[in-house]
Amino acid sequence: MPDADAPPPLRIHQREALEALAGAWDDANRPRAWVILPPGAGKTRVGLEAIAGELGAHPDTRAVVLAPNTAIQSQWIDEARALGLGAGDDKTLAGPLTCLTYQSLAVFDSEATDADATTVVDRLHPNGVALFERIRAQPRLVLVLDECHHLLEVWGRLLAELLDAVDRAHVLALTATPPESLAGEQRALVDQLFGRILYRVSVPAVVKEGHLAPFDELVWLTTPTAAEEEWLAGEALRFTELTTPNFGSVGFHEWLTARFVDPVPATTTWAALAEREPDLCDAALRMHHADLLDLPVGARLREQHRHDPSAEDWVRLLGDWLLNHVAESEDPADAEVLAVVRAALPSVGYQWTRRGVRRGRSTVDRVLARSYAKPGAAAQIIAAEHAAIGVRARVLVLCDHERASATVPVDLAGVLDAEAGSAIAALETFLSAPDTAVLHPMLVTGSVVAASEETLRDLVAFVAGRDPDLAARLFVGTGDGPVATCSSGWTSRTWVAHVTAYFEAGRTQVLVGTRGLLGEGWNARGVSTLIDLTTATTLTAVVQTRGRALRTDPTWPDKVATNWTVVCVSEAHLKGDNDWSRLVRKHQGFHGVDADGDIVDGVAHIDASFSPFAPPPVASFDALNARMLIAAADRDAIRDAWAVGEPYQDVTLASLRVRPSTSAVAVVDEVVSLTPVPPSWRLGADGLSTEAPVPTTSWRTPLVLAAGTAGAGGAAVLASPWAALAAGTVGALATLGNAALTGRDHAETLTQWVGAQVALTTGVPPLEAVAAAVADALAAAGLTGVGASGLAVDVHPGGDYRFRLVGTEHDAEVFALAFDEAIGPVGAPRYLVSRFTDAALPDGPIRTRRGAGSALRAARATGEAWHPVPTVLGRNAKSAGHYLDAWRTWVGEGRLLATAKPEGAGIATAVSGEDPFAATTVMRRHWS
Repeated sequence: MPDADAPPPLRIHQREALEALAGAWDDANRPRAWVILPPGAGKTRVGLEAIAGELGAHPDTRAVVLAPNTAIQSQWIDEARALGLGAGDDKTLAGPLTCLTYQSLAVFDSEATDADATTVVDRLHPNGVALFERIRAQPRLVLVLDECHHLLEVWGRLLAELLDAVDRAHVLALTATPPESLAGEQRALVDQLFGRILYRVSVPAVVKEGHLAPFDELVWLTTPTAAEEEWLAGEALRFTELTTPNFGSVGFHEWLTARFVDPVPATTTWAALAEREPDLCDAALRMHHADLLDLPVGARLREQHRHDPSAEDWVRLLGDWLLNHVAESEDPADAEVLAVVRAALPSVGYQWTRRGVRRGRSTVDRVLARSYAKPGAAAQIIAAEHAAIGVRARVLVLCDHERASATVPVDLAGVLDAEAGSAIAALETFLSAPDTAVLHPMLVTGSVVAASEETLRDLVAFVAGRDPDLAARLFVGTGDGPVATCSSGWTSRTWVAHVTAYFEAGRTQVLVGTRGLLGEGWNARGVSTLIDLTTATTLTAVVQTRGRALRTDPTWPDKVATNWTVVCVSEAHLKGDNDWSRLVRKHQGFHGVDADGDIVDGVAHIDASFSPFAPPPVASFDALNARMLIAAADRDAIRDAWAVGEPYQDVTLASLRVRPSTSAVAVVDEVVSLTPVPPSWRLGADGLSTEAPVPTTSWRTPLVLAAGTAGAGGAAVLASPWAALAAGTVGALATLGNAALTGRDHAETLTQWVGAQVALTTGVPPLEAVAAAVADALAAAGLTGVGASGLAVDVHPGGDYRFRLVGTEHDAEVFALAFDEAIGPVGAPRYLVSRFTDAALPDGPIRTRRGAGSALRAARATGEAWHPVPTVLGRNAKSAGHYLDAWRTWVGEGRLLATAKPEGAGIATAVSGEDPFAATTVMRRHWS
């Protein structure tokens, strides 16, 4: 019978991390290791098992754990003792395992100055120096750095000096923060301290293993309150002057045309201009989308361009006009322009300097971020979650701060008060709303515990059952409003544990807190719902906040979590989408399940209609919020979508979503696979050849034509669109795909069949054929490890195609970028590849099968279409030659020309800007 007190068996990823760590520490040249595990994946257990292994092998070892705060420090001590390890917080390092905070080491001397110090250690208080020396003096040391991203922010240089001092120690850096979120300086420091990542596992992988709860990412869209919206509309009037400044010696719109339209192709190409100034060119294309600028020759509107220009676009283009024309002009009219723009820029959070337009403080963003509409929206979410799961509801509401700034800008008087956006304001809202007040909402921060007086007295009674002496010292104080506080006799280090237990027991079902206190290290397994009211957008912050709800609950095996973000959008002001932009940044690199059951990053996994470039229209908010509530209530569907227990690879592959031109959109009822097949014909300079069998039309041999195809195992597979065209044309001759033709009309049949083959030479080639050519060329050039055999193509009911190369993450990234270029407009490539088109047949009927073959061979191309060779394949003639070979296999006969040579340069000029596919593409990252 298993021991009830024994620790649970190691999870797969914990075991793998420990195996990797043992291998690294056995290597004398690699004593430092960096391991990435998401919140709830058991980083503490990994660290303690590693320490236990070293203590068992070498009893004289001393282990030191450094954690970011006292709450996490206590968790290490408690879990170590549960595993039978002697652990404490004695800075003398007398015991085998000592758990401390980073702050306990980084105690700086208030009298030390930078001028006096040659190292960071020189600036430490004597107590910090003494601890530093004790750690360095250990003959055999294991040093564990928990949530080591903190050392990059505050203690990085000190830890670098410590690690240099204990260069033979075994060091384990643990974090939930993926390296993609690190800035250049931080990443350089990590590389210096730890080198490459030793082991990592993603959130989706741990969910698949059943060690994190399945979850859904949801958003509640709201608009500002009436007073806030009125103020925003007033500010927008000031900005209107910026968006219509067609005055001065050269008007703004006249400048845009001269800057982005007229030079192309007179002096440059759009591709070259976009490469030099990508942000300005993107802004210019959004101006075109808004009918404010002609489309430059060679430009292509992608997803990010099919939206009205944002405030940043206007300011970026205005800044270019001001800096490069207005400010340099001596015309009095331009001096007036500069004065008007300088006065209006602060209304959108910018200011004019001698070096151009610079970002400043934005009161507009403050109104959106701290809108009083947000806690009201949170109250509606809480009520819906309670209605859906009843007593299981445990809602955590995270805010940036307990209380807002004590001062409010003068121009916001009467719009926002000092508490707008604070945790206190959220608690007051929940206590005032009947649907949430019954859930006994409570606030816990680093300085206060607050709730209704009734709830706090119940809390004191709850504490009395756990610590009677402490409860006897507690005092419940009432205020003027519904909020009471519980104080005296305890500190945050004490009250967080009791409030957490109270919350998990269901005595309060809504806990309001700050991201600083409850966003990292805090552990409450019962959290069913997270409501994010914070403005933090770093991947570190997002991973940590989401991690609060994803822990599994042994009392609730079927737990499913919902993570809500409340977003405030205004259409009254050009910067009314700032909060939406924050949502987009929060989901970059964070994975969730989309409507198709794919695990992808970005806002598209929240709703397929969401774009990272602009919010949905306000008129759609009610319908979208209703859709979110329905999704949140169906916990079973969320769990099923994650397919817990099914195999996975734990890789994230770039994919390209393609929306073809309207005429080419496939109509399907469900997601189906598309199998690329080489064309059965070849149109070259010498005629048309085909592998398609000429139909037998004799009255003695009925012609039988297949009505459709099926993939292996009977699965539905879409054939190539060109093959479908051929089948459709011939099928029209045979009633519904099956017919017997008599000898009297065999000439007409053969003539129409040959015509159908020739028709395949017109139009654009199938997308999947070009994708296969790109994939095979990349593999042949040694740029990827897999070719067309690894190509996965799906067609979705909305008409979108999804292409991805199933290989390594590098393979997928290289392919997606190259394929996007291959089906894009002709810009300024180093090589062009052609295909022969529009075959012409000799006149006259075709009476025999031999005549049909002769007619096809006699057909001649009357056109030649040109396409860009992707940049990665156009770096040299050899790689471009691989593309030509693959192109001829999958697409058809053609030629390859270098645009640096006369013929190629002439053709490049002639076809610059042509966009044969006219497709809209979106890059996505797909986890599997």
